[in-house]
Amino acid sequence: MKNTLQWAVLASLLFVVSCTKLDDFLGDGHDDDTPDIPVSVDFRFRASLQVGGEGAAEISAFDPSTNKLFVVNAASDEVSVFDISDVNNAVKLPSLNLNGVGKPNSVSVNDGKLAVAVELFNKQANGYIKIYDTETLAFLTAYGTGALPDMVTFSPDGKYVVSANEGEPNADYTTDPYGSITIVNMDNSNAATLSFGGFENQLNELMGQGFRVFGPNASLAMDVEPEYVAISDDSKTAWVTLQENNGIAKVDLETAVIEAIYPLGFKDYSLPGNEIDPSDKDDQTRLNNYPVFGIYQPDAIEYVMIHGAEYIITANEGDAREYDGNPGFEEEARIKDILLDSIVFPNYAQLQEEQVLGRLKVTTTLGDPDGDGYYNELYSYGARSFTIWTASGDMVYDSGSEIARKTLELTPTVFNGGDGRSDDKGAEPESVEVLKVGDRYLLFVGLERNDQVLVYDISNPSSPKFLDLLSTAGDEGPEGLLAIPAADSPTGKDLLVVSNEDTGGVTFYEN
Repeated sequence: MKNTLQWAVLASLLFVVSCTKLDDFLGDGHDDDTPDIPVSVDFRFRASLQVGGEGAAEISAFDPSTNKLFVVNAASDEVSVFDISDVNNAVKLPSLNLNGVGKPNSVSVNDGKLAVAVELFNKQANGYIKIYDTETLAFLTAYGTGALPDMVTFSPDGKYVVSANEGEPNADYTTDPYGSITIVNMDNSNAATLSFGGFENQLNELMGQGFRVFGPNASLAMDVEPEYVAISDDSKTAWVTLQENNGIAKVDLETAVIEAIYPLGFKDYSLPGNEIDPSDKDDQTRLNNYPVFGIYQPDAIEYVMIHGAEYIITANEGDAREYDGNPGFEEEARIKDILLDSIVFPNYAQLQEEQVLGRLKVTTTLGDPDGDGYYNELYSYGARSFTIWTASGDMVYDSGSEIARKTLELTPTVFNGGDGRSDDKGAEPESVEVLKVGDRYLLFVGLERNDQVLVYDISNPSSPKFLDLLSTAGDEGPEGLLAIPAADSPTGKDLLVVSNEDTGGVTFYEN
């Protein structure tokens, strides 16, 4: 009996030892060779570097093979370069000069190559994507794009470089180039620039779903203004935000075809969970529901695959068209300065008080369908939120009023820039970035006006969990976010790199 018991115990021990992880013994379905990675999340300030004065730090890209950080320096029309092998003592290297042809708007790195989106000084002229060697900083080649390439990114496999070409009009609004998307195939050096003329026959349908085409005498192809690009992990598909137009375009990179436009509709601020503070003249920060809609108008966009499902995440900053030339075009007005339909808004006089809705900026291009000069609906800029969408543009989650609530709760004196931005898009979520830490998917949301970065766990995309708020020291103006995973980081730990437009500096947070 004793020998039988000993053999049973020994057999059990041998079975457990044969499992590389206890999870396998328990049958949780994890891969045998999955490494044990710490999943703690505690990002703290590590270091900072100064690029230049105001406007000198917009977007950054990192090359792990050389530990070089490339920063768009719009103040000097160059790309500033730093060796951050020691982030506490970054070494400034010679900058990349664009030879006086234009200014950089965006940078991206892949496998020893740097791509730079170059806007010509004549913004209505076609721009370039310039390619450099990250080791030697030598110029390699250039590819033509559409007008005003505003963002550039490599596909994960390095086969494609994609730029969003905004195609903004001139100040007089007499020249309005097509908005477009450029796809460069790095394998064969072919470059294709795609415009949106093929969607003209869908104009009414798209606008009925909240897509905006509203410039003076503009066709859809002229009016569209691509802003930011996200690319799938398999490098086959891109999603491009069309900020002013309130939509997202889906692009097949292999066939170089714009497959679809997804209108984003409007956000109802009268619904519970969507409260806003619309006044900067009420001497307090308070959130309430109002009969107003928000136009999502996303700026940055990020792709992530979670548990086999594809998602795209947007920072819903908002943007108005203001061109003060002759004749120019301005769509913006305060609610106190427009006429409200008294049947729809029987309490219009109260609503138009500065302490209520009077100060809120809205578009004059929506809300007066019969053209009688009286507005039946009110549409403000942006959604003061981040949103998680499916790959086909269906909403999975919107943060509602959470950004305002969290910033007000944790930093009441900073909320909406001390209440000064309540009438004008609030905290302005500008940028989004995703980093996987262990089995957790982290989302970083940059708030341009609050000088803050919010951290969420989005492992369950339909129910993100707030983790932390990273506040900068002063009027930073975070423009770009870059996550460097521990495997590529010069510190051996996860880094979040924040490019601050207002101060012209870069801040490093380490996990």
